[in-house]
Amino acid sequence: MTNEALEMSINLVWVMLGAFFVFFMHAGFAMVEAGFTRAKNAVNILMKNILTISLGGVVYFLVGYALMFGDSAGGFIGTSGFALLGVDDIGFFVFQAMFAATCATIISGAVAERMNINAYLAIVVLMTLFIYPVVGHWIWQGDGWLTNLGFIDFAGSTVVHLTGAAGALVAAAIIGPRIGKYKKGVVNVIPGHSIPLGALGVFILWLGWFGFNGGSTLAADPSLVPTVIANTFLSASAGIIATAFYTKFRYGHIDGSLTLNGALAGLVGITAGAANVSLVGAIIIGFIAGPLLVEGVRFIEWKLKVDDPVGAVAVHGICGIWGTLAVGLFDVAGGGGLFYGGGIELLGVQAIGVLAVIAWTAATVGIGLSVVKLFVPLRVSREEEIEGLDLAEHGSYAYEFQQDTFKGLASRSDTFAQRLTTLGKSPSVVGEKQV
Repeated sequence: MTNEALEMSINLVWVMLGAFFVFFMHAGFAMVEAGFTRAKNAVNILMKNILTISLGGVVYFLVGYALMFGDSAGGFIGTSGFALLGVDDIGFFVFQAMFAATCATIISGAVAERMNINAYLAIVVLMTLFIYPVVGHWIWQGDGWLTNLGFIDFAGSTVVHLTGAAGALVAAAIIGPRIGKYKKGVVNVIPGHSIPLGALGVFILWLGWFGFNGGSTLAADPSLVPTVIANTFLSASAGIIATAFYTKFRYGHIDGSLTLNGALAGLVGITAGAANVSLVGAIIIGFIAGPLLVEGVRFIEWKLKVDDPVGAVAVHGICGIWGTLAVGLFDVAGGGGLFYGGGIELLGVQAIGVLAVIAWTAATVGIGLSVVKLFVPLRVSREEEIEGLDLAEHGSYAYEFQQDTFKGLASRSDTFAQRLTTLGKSPSVVGEKQV
């Protein structure tokens, strides 16, 4: 084997390892979403996540990859490579397919506990077939219009995370809040059923992110990979620390769910500039992402009145915007960052990219949901939501042992719920704290 062939093999193994890690992130998303929502919807969360990677992957193979990486039509959209015809680098497709599904699954958490699964799958198809690939073409194809402006997004703070979050915000706003979330001007907390499950999901996502960012080097480059991995780790760590201390200051205690999400805030924040900022810059990005997450969650729930059960829009959207703009401030790879004497030009280009992606995704998701609504309801019925989507849409519970062992208690609980419904009260808000 020649040195060149050996190098190609090593690079292929590195990218495939990254793809495996990004695939495993879907287990992390499933655990976070299931843990941060109620037990009666756990099976539904799991089904949405596993169907997203499966359905999204096939759709991306047939159409999405071509629109994203095919020959460019005016820097806007690809025109070749449908079903990978004429595509030689299958390994690159595998890696990118994992990213496409990641973008789509962000919507799952924001619409959890009330979206009809058929409508959700329709939006997954739309995201992986058209919406996400067009954004990716603009930025990652090599001849997209944002690339030609000088826009930098190394691993997807905008391409993956902001695109997914913008779609999630529009979908959650159109579908409306869960029953009992808002009542007489008060925002009710609807607690998740398992913080340990959510924590497991965060650790899985953190591990997967080393492949997400590290694999985006597309080569086992010893001069680049260690820096990317170190930046990824340091920003996540800083996000956790900042969120813990900020919630202590803001609410008088270290908030568990927000602190866990703080890791994801730091990870999303560093994704755009993982190869472009210094180690100190990565820490600063993570430290700022933490408080942005906390205030972002509050702003979305209180001011926008959008119910996002897992904080997906704040984590992936607000922190995605921050991470993208941060490249314009902290970039050292090309000397383009404002804080390193590069002027404001790169920051301006980054802002243009953010606005363009938000406008594109919000418009297309809004139109797409309007069309989907003509064929299937976007939301489950009130009765199904109160009963839980596990039974209504899948005919089973996530925790059968509990259901069998405490059948008598469950019956009494059902009777209590029926009384509350008769009185015009929602059982979903009983015993909840008020923020």
